[in-house]
Amino acid sequence: MVLATPLDEELCRLVEQNEPRVELIRDHTLLPPQLQAGDHYGDPNWTRDPEGQAKFEALLLGADALYGIPDLSPELLARVVRGNPRLRWVQAMAAGAASQLERAGLTAPEVANVQFTTSAGVHARPLAEFAAFGVLAGAKELPRMLEDKHARRWTPRRFLGQLCEQRVAVAGLGAIGTEAAKMLVALGATVVGVNRTRREDPHLSEVYGLDEIRRAVAGCSALVIALPGHASTDRLVDAGVLAALRGGATVVNVGRGSVVDEAALIDALRSEQIGFAALDVTETEPLPEQSPLWDLPNVLISPHTAALSRLEDRRIAELVAENAGLFLDGAPLRNVIPADQFIV
Repeated sequence: MVLATPLDEELCRLVEQNEPRVELIRDHTLLPPQLQAGDHYGDPNWTRDPEGQAKFEALLLGADALYGIPDLSPELLARVVRGNPRLRWVQAMAAGAASQLERAGLTAPEVANVQFTTSAGVHARPLAEFAAFGVLAGAKELPRMLEDKHARRWTPRRFLGQLCEQRVAVAGLGAIGTEAAKMLVALGATVVGVNRTRREDPHLSEVYGLDEIRRAVAGCSALVIALPGHASTDRLVDAGVLAALRGGATVVNVGRGSVVDEAALIDALRSEQIGFAALDVTETEPLPEQSPLWDLPNVLISPHTAALSRLEDRRIAELVAENAGLFLDGAPLRNVIPADQFIV
């Protein structure tokens, strides 16, 4: 396995200790230094010279497996897949890596012998906590509280929303959405699910298909979006879905910005059909300075950082070692991305 993304040497050794049959080949001089834990891009000012680039690509072209998508570059990944007949497995760092693979433009014959896996589950807890925080912040009118505090205004008593009285829709029932549903149920909410495939879950009162999302969210006080970016989810949350929610509802997005029609969301926030939005992701990232989302008082922006944890790299390393053992034993890998989600 070739290390294709920045990783601390201690964690490289952890992979080999947890699965001694794996040789993790790495040359840290060929990878950008991390600016912080969980930084898979590395220092943006760092570059390889032509000799270093040739050496890096030679390692990739001789690998049986890759720890990370090289340079997070779909173009480089495509070159490696097409140029390395030995390659059998690529472990991506992101939970929603299908969109990166889709941009690589690979075909079914090119990936017939390669499995692609994600780090799904590693980020579930922190993103679920952000989702629960967003729903609570909307129910308790956090923006109004902050505005009153800033104005030093002691307002008359008013009622706040109670999660035990609310129906919440969670769109996307992967590891993140499932964990978010558990937390929200624990807080007293009634939770319905929206998913590509219908499946039973003890925490959900009902589960709907993606094509039924308007019916699923009808009358809901909050919508948590944990869907990946894909052609089937592109702008799935449109003006009609937002209008179907209860007036003043909360929208939390911990999935992908492409799932939401951002212009429709801005209109709904201005009209207060949507009373509050907590967004970890946006349609364009970084969010442009001219975006109205920056100025709307009922919007909270987390710059795609809600999943970050100091333990992220260690948890991914442990997952990679586990998957490596499964791979070597000929067993099914965890978090395999179905080819139909990214092949052209």
